[in-house]
Amino acid sequence: MNTLAILVGGGPAPGINGVIAAATIEARNRGVRVLGCYDGFKWLARGDTSHVTDLEIADVSRIHFDGGSILRTSRENPTTSSDTLRNVAEALVKLEVSYLLTIGGDDTAFAAFRLAEIMKGQITLAHVPKTIDNDLPLPPEVVTFGFTTACNLGKDIVKNLMEDAVTTNRWFFVTVMGRRAGHLALGIGAAAGATLTVIAEEFPEEKIPVQILADILEGAIIKRRASGKGHGIAILSEGLAEKLDPAQLGSIERDSYGNVRLSELELGRVLKDLVAGSLRVRGVDVTIVAKDLGYELRCAPPGAHDIQYCRSLGYWATQFLLDGHTEAMVTIQGGKLIPIPFREMLDPRTGKIRVRYVDINSESYQTLRAYMIRLGPQDLETPARIESLAHAGHLDETGFVERFGYLGDRKSSVGK
Repeated sequence: MNTLAILVGGGPAPGINGVIAAATIEARNRGVRVLGCYDGFKWLARGDTSHVTDLEIADVSRIHFDGGSILRTSRENPTTSSDTLRNVAEALVKLEVSYLLTIGGDDTAFAAFRLAEIMKGQITLAHVPKTIDNDLPLPPEVVTFGFTTACNLGKDIVKNLMEDAVTTNRWFFVTVMGRRAGHLALGIGAAAGATLTVIAEEFPEEKIPVQILADILEGAIIKRRASGKGHGIAILSEGLAEKLDPAQLGSIERDSYGNVRLSELELGRVLKDLVAGSLRVRGVDVTIVAKDLGYELRCAPPGAHDIQYCRSLGYWATQFLLDGHTEAMVTIQGGKLIPIPFREMLDPRTGKIRVRYVDINSESYQTLRAYMIRLGPQDLETPARIESLAHAGHLDETGFVERFGYLGDRKSSVGK
């Protein structure tokens, strides 16, 4: 009997169990044994074949409603050495695996690509794109599974924070997960109608001073005060931290793929302290609360879209493998199966999987940006407007322009 092995890598995302269920059911219906590998590549990379379980239809028939992963997950990187990759290959051969289905983000996809290279056709491999970051190299209109559920739940959380902000007349700086791309922060901020959302894609520079971010946030607070409102919500993409000098954010930890553990960097707290301190010196009384948002979203039960989407991905990924195809990321585009070969996903500059960033020149982004409250060129057009903003920030007109005028010159400043 042929055997399909399934494993999950990277962070959790709503819908994982739906993929596992659909793949298992289709494989078992076609007479294929199914093995679930616990904890991603963790045990296989050690040559340990004991952390696997046989999956039957009865085991998975209702798990598509559930968040999390029945196979758990890990960020174990089997590409750290040729030995660990060889361990994985030998473990899969020992388990008599014919097909391997990986579920994960860019790091897991890269590991699958490297594994395919060394196994040289011994098994067939396919990857299902999973990440609430929505940053895998797909067409703009094709989201990764888990993203829509995470956006919807994040919207509800931010809505509650907005009510708290109004009730207590305070600001929240909310840092949202998204290592490289700002899709999740922007999606949540747009759906909730947050005061402003700041993402790393706004800054073409490799590194920026933290003071730029602090000035954008302080400028938004001043602009709100000028309109008679002392509260607001600023959404910050986690990836902004990678634009800053690490010394500005404290000690750094990295995962097995070499990624900085951004959740350990207190971006919101650092910015809160800078902005609150600057305003306090001038006698502006503003309460700011820093909050991180991300872990609350990853294991949420999937919404209807993600349930249906993941069922299609699991079914067609299994069909793809059992029909003899290999070495591709399986996607559904326009209702059709579109496999993307691993090599087409690589960034020739880095040798890693390409990242899909937010296109800040797109009409969709510009629409969202137009509804944000942040300083822009129009705020410096008339003396009366400058006077109003300067008064709200406890500055004179010249001091206001000297301090915040440069924000209006930045390429993407189109704030309202």
